[in-house]
Amino acid sequence: MQSILVVEDDAELGRLLKSYLESCGYAATLCADGLEALDAIKRESFSLVISDVMMPRLDGYGLVERVRLSGNNVPFVFLTAKDDKTSQMLGYKMGVDEYLVKPFDLDVLMLKVAAILRRAGAESTGELTVGNLTMVKSEHAAYVDGKELPLTVREFDLLYKFLSYPKQTFTRSQLMDEFWDYDSSAMSRTVDVYLARLREKTSICDGFEIVTVHGLGYKAVLK
Repeated sequence: MQSILVVEDDAELGRLLKSYLESCGYAATLCADGLEALDAIKRESFSLVISDVMMPRLDGYGLVERVRLSGNNVPFVFLTAKDDKTSQMLGYKMGVDEYLVKPFDLDVLMLKVAAILRRAGAESTGELTVGNLTMVKSEHAAYVDGKELPLTVREFDLLYKFLSYPKQTFTRSQLMDEFWDYDSSAMSRTVDVYLARLREKTSICDGFEIVTVHGLGYKAVLK
């Protein structure tokens, strides 16, 4: 059972989060502030930390900073009423994986928790499984129902990126920057051609689909 640390100074919200996580099959530990959380992290290994930002004694930013300085890369989700861009950018720069603004939907939080844990598991094992598709990063190979799916290196990397961040939209510019390095011969149309080919090859996969976000780019949607 995966263990999640909840750090929240609002006792009622903290108890609600702990109870909801446990009802979803996770083990949950509740702490009231960052210093309590640091002690808990020293004693126990957690799969994920869900933390408020504004807390007494040690806030969320301080907690992330100390945890990262100790060499611990446990994923973090911030829950906060601060919705300004500067606060969010600071959180992401310090190593936060997700940033949810209060009030938030518990079901949305659980979807993000599941996605982060799946991504963390893939990074540690080198394997990512969605439906009948399994991607093995060390082999740079993908398998559907045990049979290898013929993908080029770039197609594999694109698909692995999409499935690591389901429901997140990637613009054509972002994809070109990461996978083509703005090669002078690569045009935005190139992305469309690759994605059309990738969708055709993955049409036999039953756990997701790659959809077009009109005017923006593409994203993977889990079924």
